Amino acid sequence: MINIKKLFKISTVSVIILMGTASSVYAEKLRLGHVTPPSHIWHQVSERFNDNLKEASNSKDSIMIFPLSKLGGDDQMIDLLQSGALQLAVLTAGSLSNRSEAINAWFLPYLFKDVEDAAIATQSEGAQKILADLKDHKLIGLGYTLAGMRHVISSAPINSVNDFKGKKIRSFPNQVFNAWWSDLGAAPTALSIGDVSSALTTNLLDGVDVDLDIVVGLKMYQQAPYLTMTNHMAFPGIVVASEKWWNKLSDEKRAMVLLAFKEAEEWGYKQQIAAEVSNLELLDKAGVTINYMDSEKLHEVGRNIVSKYTEKNSETLEFVNQIYKEIN
Repeated sequence: MINIKKLFKISTVSVIILMGTASSVYAEKLRLGHVTPPSHIWHQVSERFNDNLKEASNSKDSIMIFPLSKLGGDDQMIDLLQSGALQLAVLTAGSLSNRSEAINAWFLPYLFKDVEDAAIATQSEGAQKILADLKDHKLIGLGYTLAGMRHVISSAPINSVNDFKGKKIRSFPNQVFNAWWSDLGAAPTALSIGDVSSALTTNLLDGVDVDLDIVVGLKMYQQAPYLTMTNHMAFPGIVVASEKWWNKLSDEKRAMVLLAFKEAEEWGYKQQIAAEVSNLELLDKAGVTINYMDSEKLHEVGRNIVSKYTEKNSETLEFVNQIYKEIN
């Protein structure tokens, strides 16, 4: 297994040492919003970020965390960030893809074989350029946090690619996701994650395109006891700060915040790699029927989508080429 620490220019030890020198700046109680439940890795990384920041500031600074869209969805949080009313957020890369076409590279099918591959890609030049370009939208990209790989949980068994045809699959409202499910003959359906369980119960949905953290956190398997391990996409969150707030900070405080997050970012990758195993074990013990699907048809559809999106956007092609160099 790759030592994730080697991916980072700043080690955990140096983070702690450097943070200890940056505790004299003025105190703040910051707010951070995200859309996932408290059990999800994005929330755990946010908590780790808060712990680091409190330690670095001798408890002068802290972060209030608002999960499950309590401050609104991604678009509402972006408005708050741009106005300076919100300091921090974990935003889905999918929502930010409406502002930067290159972000769609993260969702290209079968670009990554696992979370470890995706973690390596976060440190690539292309991934870091995506963060830097967020300044065009009055956001400061601090880094990434990775959910698990995408699979399908459903109310009825899915044993072959043909079983996807005509199925209503809850999918993230993004053009790559829509292309993926449409090309498989399914009906991609946009729905708030909080409404998914009831929609499965009432047959408004047949299945959900989802990571295992969400399945476990919201106990989706109680309504949909069949898990098809397609492993078709990664799903990063992008941790951002309000540019309006960031510009008011001293260089010292910016360094403190960034270092506090960077240790949490690295920690989160390690946690999620382990969670991919523990979540699957939990679902197996809960009686979920688990089917592994590695169909050539899935990969064929994936290759077509990769070709389409790399041909239409040079930045996406450049990012994909960099990722292949990093992980191979």
